[in-house]
Amino acid sequence: MLETQDLTIRFGGHVAVDHVSCRFEAGTLTAIVGPNGAGKTTYFNLISGQLPASEGRVRLDGEDLTTLPAAVRTRRGLGRAFQLTQLFPNLTVHENVRLAVQARDSGRRGTGLDFWRIWSDHKAWIDKAHRLLEQVRLAAKAQQPASSLPHGDQRKLEVALLMALDPKVYLFDEPTAGMSAAEVPVVLDLIRALKARRDIAILLVEHKMDVVRELADRIVVLHNGRLVADGEPAAVIASPIVQQAYLGMAAEEPA
Repeated sequence: MLETQDLTIRFGGHVAVDHVSCRFEAGTLTAIVGPNGAGKTTYFNLISGQLPASEGRVRLDGEDLTTLPAAVRTRRGLGRAFQLTQLFPNLTVHENVRLAVQARDSGRRGTGLDFWRIWSDHKAWIDKAHRLLEQVRLAAKAQQPASSLPHGDQRKLEVALLMALDPKVYLFDEPTAGMSAAEVPVVLDLIRALKARRDIAILLVEHKMDVVRELADRIVVLHNGRLVADGEPAAVIASPIVQQAYLGMAAEEPA
């Protein structure tokens, strides 16, 4: 479904992502792991269009997206959740989701957004937004400004926005970052529900190895911008290069 081919970006003399080639199929959840500075978020930025590639290609369902801006890639089916929440702070929780639903439907019809419409006239958008808020357990806070939500609820709202866009590929960049232990299970349950679908691919950057072990079908390891390991979670976590580069452990000497 999604493919990067020799994807590379340079900042001056520094190569932040170095010729990374990977394929991501529908029905799988791939965890992207590595130490701080490994290039994980930069790799996401190249895929979603926040940064232009120095070299290489990004393809979705065979279509070359490499030169397309982020907004167009979103319409093509790439959905991105960021480390820092990207919300409309002065709109209510419900309005945030309703706007995402409207953007998705208008984009697929090829019509632009009309921000001056009275949204209450559009029952389908309102009802879908409400259903999504129920899924992320925010229906009781639907009329609160997004800016008033605690951090954990803002993370849940961002997941609802992503679900409203109904992408082919979900890109989650540390979805549990900054959340309390009590808040984490709600987001993980949402990701599990998405994973049960067989028509989408999920990419997940996550530092918590217990989360990675539980959710991932596959682990890709980046180190100094390069892909250094790729495979089933147990094998990748046990490999010497991951023990050294990611877990900070010395590889055991053979007996």
